[in-house]
Amino acid sequence: MARLSSHDVRERLLEAGVRTFSKAGFNGCSVQDITDAAGVPKGSFYNHFESKEALGAAALQHYWTDGACDQLKILTRLDMSPRERLRTYFEEATAEMAQIGFTCGCLVGNMAAELSDHSPIIAIQLSAIFLGWSGQVAECIRAAQAAGEIESNADPDQLAAFVLNAWEGAVLRARIEKADRPLRQFIQTLFTILLR
Repeated sequence: MARLSSHDVRERLLEAGVRTFSKAGFNGCSVQDITDAAGVPKGSFYNHFESKEALGAAALQHYWTDGACDQLKILTRLDMSPRERLRTYFEEATAEMAQIGFTCGCLVGNMAAELSDHSPIIAIQLSAIFLGWSGQVAECIRAAQAAGEIESNADPDQLAAFVLNAWEGAVLRARIEKADRPLRQFIQTLFTILLR
């Protein structure tokens, strides 16, 4: 087998971190579990990360920029109205949850629930992700208000923050119930009461 470059080892560790943290939780896995999942020697871990916590913060960023954030591109599509884009975003996220049997959930929400009280490094990373995520949802709400699709008197930034807080709660309930009922309730309430 060819020797991996330092960059490749780091990428493998990040991807294994995302998978392992998503499946087992941060506290439910060890550095050894992550290096085994990455297929790299345990000693190579510390060439790239000073601690599991440092990997956790980097894995969150990797998760966000390498996939989860890509889903937000729906919010800027020009072939749908802004309100349709919002609905499509949450409908597609609901479908993805169903495909994985309502397990794992969103790594951002999982890490927030598990570590925000215990890890300042991870809490800072989570805050940055939620701020960017909320900002993109707010822009779509602002566009829907400008298009007259929803009432324009609500503050888009405050509404976006509330929407994401409610979404994360619905994701947790869906994981408990192993069903889409909480996510459907979220979408129904969002588009018949909040964004009408």
